[in-house]
Amino acid sequence: MKAKTPSQSLTILTDLVLPGETNPLDSLFGGELLARMDRACSIAARRHSRQIVVTVSVNHVAFTKAVPVGSILILEAKVSRAFRSSMEIFVDVWRECVETGEREKVNEGIYTFVAVDENGKPTQVPAISPETPLEKERYDAALRRKQLSLVLSGRMKAKNATELKKLFE
Repeated sequence: MKAKTPSQSLTILTDLVLPGETNPLDSLFGGELLARMDRACSIAARRHSRQIVVTVSVNHVAFTKAVPVGSILILEAKVSRAFRSSMEIFVDVWRECVETGEREKVNEGIYTFVAVDENGKPTQVPAISPETPLEKERYDAALRRKQLSLVLSGRMKAKNATELKKLFE
C-alpha cells in the first residue's frame, strides 16, 4: 500500500453560524461545533483510507474563542498519522471576518477514526508521509499520543517510569 501525504486528505468545510445553533450568549453551542469537526474529520479519514470510517475517539478539543451568531467558520481537517487501521485527524477551526477576510483560529481538535470493511471489521490503511514542518510535528506527536493512550488504557505496560519516559523522547 503506497503512503499518502496529509494534503491528500485535506478537507475544508465552510459554514455559517445560525441563530438556532447558539446558546443564550448568541455563541455557537460546543456540541454543534463538535459535530461539524467530526464531519470534517470523517471526510478526511475516508479520503485517506478510501474505506468506511468510524469515529473511535475525540482525543482533544480546545474551545479557545467564542463563535458569535453570523460568523463564517472554516474547518480544515487532514490526517496527521495513520497506524494499521486507525488514523489520527487534526482539525483547525477558523472564524473569518466578513468585512476584511482575515481569519482567527477559534478551535482545534484531534480525532481518531478506524477504517472498516463492509462487515465492520478493521481494515488496513495507507501510511502517511508528512511534508511540511507542521505536518511532521503533528505526525511525531501522534505517536506519543497513541503510546500514552495505550499505556493509560492498560493495553501497553510501562514497567517503570524510565520506560514510560522513553516513550516521549
